[in-house]
Parts: sequence; structure tokens; C-alpha cells
Amino acid sequence: MDKIDKEILSLLQRQSDMPVADIAEQVGLTSTPCWRRIQRLQQQGIIAQKVALLNAAELGLHMTVFVQIKAARHDGKWLDNFANHVSAFDEVVEFYRMSGEYDYLLKVLVADMASFDHFYKRLVKGIELNDVTSSFAMEQMKYSTALPLHHL
Repeated sequence: MDKIDKEILSLLQRQSDMPVADIAEQVGLTSTPCWRRIQRLQQQGIIAQKVALLNAAELGLHMTVFVQIKAARHDGKWLDNFANHVSAFDEVVEFYRMSGEYDYLLKVLVADMASFDHFYKRLVKGIELNDVTSSFAMEQMKYSTALPLHHL
């Protein structure tokens, strides 16, 4: 990973559909070597995928909820069932196993409180949980999908 690769990644993180010719010009290459670098970064798994980022508010998803869960049990079968259960919800956009007081953290996007209540009832149904607590985001202060690259 050299300086040019980092510049390419930085540009693609901001606009994944930027034409290769434009990327090449900005990083000081011609199109073919630039395209080869992008292909290599994809083959190495550094570029995992290219997606369109949608505006949640414009799609009516006005509520962000962070749900913390304490596991009912700590065995492989429960974990597999729980992971499958949670992953099946479209509302869950991020899902982490955590250290600390709570075992799992979910980031949930919904339209409103009624939608969250509907989600919550489906979440707790059919899976044994020890404790569930939810925090409602009042204001998004920063949002970025761009990963920091300065350490490379």
C-alpha cells in the first residue's frame, strides 16, 4: 500500500462511481495503471464492495435506536440462534458482540416510535434474552462511512 493507493481509496470512499480517468488524473497516473491498482485493491479485499449510500431521513427512517442486549446464555447454539434471529431484521443496520456490561449492540433504523415498538416485539419474541435496553439518538453529530487511512 503506497501513497497513490491511499489516494485512490480516499477518492473512492467519497465517490465510488468516479470515473477511472478522473481518479487517475487526481493521483497522477494514466487510466490503465490506475484501473489496475483499483482491480488489485478489489482482489486483495481492501475494496470490499461499491454501494450507493441512501439518505435515511429522505426514506422516512427518522429514528436511530441503539439497542443493548445481555445474553440469556453463553453457549454456541444460543449464539448461533441469536445471530440468525437478529440478522434477519432489515431494521438492524449494524450488529456487534461487545465487551462490558452488555453483550450485544444493535443499531436500528426505523420510521417512528410505533415502528420501533413493532420491531422490539418481534426482536424479543422467540429468543431468550436476559436484558434489553434502548437508547434513542436525538441528533446525529457525525456520520461517515469513510475509513481512516492516515495510519497506513
